[in-house]
Amino acid sequence: MSQQTSTDLRPATQQGHALVTGQGKTSIADSVVEKIAGVAAREVSGVHEMGRGAARTFGTIKEKLPVGGSGPNVTQGVKVEVGERQAAIDIDLVVDYGVSIPDVSQSVRDNVIQRIERMTGLEVTEVNISVDDVFLGEDSEPEPPRVQ
Repeated sequence: MSQQTSTDLRPATQQGHALVTGQGKTSIADSVVEKIAGVAAREVSGVHEMGRGAARTFGTIKEKLPVGGSGPNVTQGVKVEVGERQAAIDIDLVVDYGVSIPDVSQSVRDNVIQRIERMTGLEVTEVNISVDDVFLGEDSEPEPPRVQ
């Protein structure tokens, strides 16, 4: 009988582990799947930020407050629906200028599916991605007015 290795990337349901068995049921909270999806999306090169405009602005303000936390909210820009055996994910992205949006989107989709299925055993039915903005680079100091 072969032993499962940590490099086995098949979903847990295909590895013989089930969330619903005769011995009991494992429930996974939406917030857990949101965190996994958020971290997985941010791992992809070309993803600058996540979330829509207002959420990003609020997140930036919150980060600057003393009680705001030490980093970005990993669930910002992620919405999930989790059932007993399946999950569907919606992600809002800001991509870096110059990257291929279809390539970044597919890389995010692949990474999110792989991470969620491997970590939770849930089947990911879809990952919908909305690219809401393109990051053009840090704004340097504003140019002085041309006229006085």
